Amino acid sequence: MRLGIDLDGVVADFNAGWIKLHRDEFGSDLHPEMVTTWDGLHQLGGFADMNAFWAWARGNDDRPSIFRHLEVYPDALDTLHRLDRAGHDIVIVTTKPVWARQDTLRWLADNELPTSEVHMTFTKHEVACDVYLDDSPEVVPSLVRHRPEATVCRFIRPWNHPVEGATDVTSWADFHQVVTERSSRFR
Repeated sequence: MRLGIDLDGVVADFNAGWIKLHRDEFGSDLHPEMVTTWDGLHQLGGFADMNAFWAWARGNDDRPSIFRHLEVYPDALDTLHRLDRAGHDIVIVTTKPVWARQDTLRWLADNELPTSEVHMTFTKHEVACDVYLDDSPEVVPSLVRHRPEATVCRFIRPWNHPVEGATDVTSWADFHQVVTERSSRFR
């Protein structure tokens, strides 16, 4: 099966990454558990708005963008490799600003994600997959609406809410189980 996997908030710990960088640059005392909204990062980080947050996140001559050195969530890589070995196609489907694409590709290579297909798009539903895993409160409902034949998994995070038609997962083990069960039904 084709598994459409989001990166930030699913494989890569985006919040821990930007908060560590913020702490290093500004001496803040922020923690990932403090992130509870999708578009409120600027308020937590003391930026005027999300545009100012993204301008900072973009990087500068002294450092790459925040997308370059994010940590991987526990069990993410192991589970992706197990699914790959089981014969599933790991399809990365992520939303990135143009300026983050090179750092994202380098990050994928550095972390040896088992994929040969990467889509960086703002319309994830246009990438056909059998199962999707995403955490976005905007993307999950779109996938459910546009891909009713697929299993859409919402990785539960403080910034998203249940979506009718989506399957909730709380861990990579949960996701592995969903894929295994769906795969066995379609053999």
